[in-house]
Amino acid sequence: MNTKTWRCLTAVLMIAGAVSQVHAQWTPKSPIRIVVPFAAGGPTDITARHLVRKLTDILGQPVIVDNRGGANGMIGAEIVARARPDGYTLLMPTSSAVAINPAVYSKMPFDPVKDLAPITPVIAAPGVMFVTPSLPVKSVKEFVALARSRPQEIIFASSGSGSNTHLALELLQGEAKIKVTHVPYKGAGPAVTDVMAGHAQAMVADLPVLVSHLRSGKLRALALTGLERTTLFPDIPSMKELGYPQVNSRNWYALFAPAQTPPAVVNRLNEAVRQAVAMPDLRDALVGLGADIYVLSPAEFGQFLESEIARWKGVVRKYQLKLNL
Repeated sequence: MNTKTWRCLTAVLMIAGAVSQVHAQWTPKSPIRIVVPFAAGGPTDITARHLVRKLTDILGQPVIVDNRGGANGMIGAEIVARARPDGYTLLMPTSSAVAINPAVYSKMPFDPVKDLAPITPVIAAPGVMFVTPSLPVKSVKEFVALARSRPQEIIFASSGSGSNTHLALELLQGEAKIKVTHVPYKGAGPAVTDVMAGHAQAMVADLPVLVSHLRSGKLRALALTGLERTTLFPDIPSMKELGYPQVNSRNWYALFAPAQTPPAVVNRLNEAVRQAVAMPDLRDALVGLGADIYVLSPAEFGQFLESEIARWKGVVRKYQLKLNL
């Protein structure tokens, strides 16, 4: 074989190898754990449990949810950040845990950008400000009037200190010039339960955890903490139209792996999520919760995450939010 022929053959083999690598697909060989860094029953937990049923079928291995609530998602997120980067331990946080925490905590046990590998967002959802029906208010205007007449007497729950729901409250207090008493919980589920029971009087939470309670009348919605109304509840006004455009806490739920997870694994998981949310029954279930399907490539999601961290740092700086975290 002459030199020219050998070089041509080598080039062909290199191209074939590159093509093979591009098309090589990771196949899991054991169960996959998705850590939800919030208590069971919250919107992230509900979303994850819808998703894992489809991922189990698509990936051919059991995919389970592991709730590890606390510290506004940092406990569960750190578990994944320190896990082996092999695709078998994943994280489903909200924007609070990975985009807002860097803005409100002076120290974090991990770096969301350096220690996690972005896979894709799954859904985005508006927040809702609501009250227990026993509170004598039926609008944000009436709530503001009551809060001004009874400073710090209204107990306002949140899914955790520094969460997007907490920041929505802080923004509302600043915009409306009111003072309430903030009580953080280890997730939206137990907080919503306490508002229904009257142990707390008001809260902001993501719409997916509230749909059935709003329809049954167990909770009374006052406004969407976003810029526009939702087709699911068209009668609920947005904070923007009520004169509080800065009270915007639209949330997103996403999937991450530990940093250094091989690209083939990340890409396969991204593809699996895309397949799952394209299925009509899962899509209908998520949209029926008031969520929007929201999927990006890993690279696009990485850029989006960095922009979200910068945005929330700007909000905290602009409004001088003193969270003592």
